[in-house]
Order: sequence, then structure tokens, then C-alpha cells
Amino acid sequence: MAHADIVLYPDPRFARPAEPRQVDAALVAVGERLLATAAHHRAYGLAAAHIGVVEPVVVVSFGPMEGRDYRLLYNPIVLSTSTATEAGPEGSVSLPGIEVEIVRPVSAVIGYDDEGGQKGEVSLSGFSARVAQHEIDQMNGIFFLDRLSRLKRDAALRRYRKLSR
Repeated sequence: MAHADIVLYPDPRFARPAEPRQVDAALVAVGERLLATAAHHRAYGLAAAHIGVVEPVVVVSFGPMEGRDYRLLYNPIVLSTSTATEAGPEGSVSLPGIEVEIVRPVSAVIGYDDEGGQKGEVSLSGFSARVAQHEIDQMNGIFFLDRLSRLKRDAALRRYRKLSR
């Protein structure tokens, strides 16, 4: 399957939450395109909005930061998180060149549907938990910059505009 073009920030689709729905052939096709795009860009994860589609599917690398062990999650939801949090660097293929510190729980339990519509659950910690939470946020209409104070968000956007010239 061919990879898709990446949609750049700001695009109104980043603010639109995807509605959960039955996993069907059309949603699986979006997932396959998303997976091909993540592999092409060597992204740690992607939400469908990154390829211009507001659908409830994300791809997340479950492996260590150095590798890519991609999994497609349909209708993913964060079921629980640890009370322990940690600041860590986050960026987006839709906002190239920008990385900011975001505080997130260090572990999370994620519920999801697989490509056959079967329910699953996975416990993630460390980097993969961060990636999953980041992409599920995006699927829910929360761009990672939305997690920053207005001052830090404005500074990141000024850096981005400067880089984009």
C-alpha cells in the first residue's frame, strides 16, 4: 500500500475528534495507509488526522525508541494511567522541527479493537506509553501543543514559523 502525504499544522482536522465506529473494510484501509505512512516517515506513531482523515485509528510503535514495532489500534481509548508522571520530548510529523517537553503518565492501559473488530487491551510503559497517549490525544482532537501553556505554545509556533521560512 502506498503511503499518504502528511497534513501540516494548523489544519482544522487536528481539532476534530474521531467518533468510535465499527471496524469495517474502509476503516481497515485507512489503517493500512496510516501504517505505510508511519513506516515511510519512520514516525513513532501517527493518528489518522496526520493523513487528513478524521477516523478512530492510530498506529503506535510498541518497541523501544530506537526501533519500530508498529501496531494498529482501532477505536483506542486510555483505560487507566499511572499516577507517576514524567516530562519528555514530543513532536509531530505535522509540525516538523519542533519538539517540546510534555508531562504525561509514565504508564497506561490502552483498550482497542483489532482489524477484525475484536476487543483488546495492552499495558504500556515508558516511551511506548507516551506515544500511545500522544496519538490517542490527536485522534480525540487534542494536538500536542494544546498540552502546553499559552506562552510555551506561542514560543513553539514562533520557532516553527521561523523554521518554515
